[in-house]
Amino acid sequence: MRAVLLSLVLSSALRLTAQPLSLVERTHNSPATVADAPLHTIRADVNMVLVPAVVTDRKGVVVTGLTREHFAVTENRVPQAIASLTTQDTPSSIGVVLDMSGSMRTKVAAAAGAVRAFLNAANPEDEIFLLTVGSRPHSLSDFTADFATLQNSMVGVQTNGDTALVDTVYLALNRLRLRRHPRGALLVVSDGMDNNSRYSKPELMRAAEEADVQVHTIAIAERPAGKKAIELTEQSRGLAFLSDLADRSGGLSFQAAIDDNAAPAAVKIGRAIRNEYVIAYNQPGASNSGKWCSIQVKVDQPHLRVYARAGYYAP
Repeated sequence: MRAVLLSLVLSSALRLTAQPLSLVERTHNSPATVADAPLHTIRADVNMVLVPAVVTDRKGVVVTGLTREHFAVTENRVPQAIASLTTQDTPSSIGVVLDMSGSMRTKVAAAAGAVRAFLNAANPEDEIFLLTVGSRPHSLSDFTADFATLQNSMVGVQTNGDTALVDTVYLALNRLRLRRHPRGALLVVSDGMDNNSRYSKPELMRAAEEADVQVHTIAIAERPAGKKAIELTEQSRGLAFLSDLADRSGGLSFQAAIDDNAAPAAVKIGRAIRNEYVIAYNQPGASNSGKWCSIQVKVDQPHLRVYARAGYYAP
């Protein structure tokens, strides 16, 4: 159960700004370090912490209609008084990462179907961009509200090349810095494998933890029958990576086999983005400036699950 400090505007009470992430050109003679790119930092004019959270039941169905009394929030294990709870279907800025690398050759139909279902479930006022994964990141569309054109852009795209999944997701987080709407989200549809990225997985995890968006993932896997042990190991690592990426950012994570219908998972994620709770509480004090503040969000109904980020770096 996780939480995040989100870059939103609270009726002229809160203003958050951030340093941009950037995908930095590297050579093989230059080791990859987090210092190569500016880290995402957050500054606030007032001590108000905003915690976006998604609540689902055991079947992954989004639960709405909860009130402030249903939630409990702690920061660094200290209970916090909830100042307000809001939930409304407001427009979002959303990035979609679709893996079209060679490893997805047998999975592309399921993956593309999931993206189409997600677009059909989006708020008509959302703005969405689409990146594909190959030997390097490729942009099929910048931010647009023309979802029909987005779907058409996927037609005829072929799977090929190595897999720069980490770089593509990192670039998507960077592009979401340029969004028009305060609320942002990222959907990643992939098998989780990577063999051609310049950024490392730990670097991406750090960026996801510090970004002000929830990363939702749909992992497309092949059936284990007939696969070699090494292939099953690689697949398991990819699926675990996608699950961890969503978990670090407070997003939802689903898995589907290539002969399954991944569309229901995509629809659930779309509904989660449209039915997000935002919890607000006053930051306890300035003594933690620059430090990581852990947050935990709970609801008083044991059959429900809360998806939220683990914390934030105090401004």
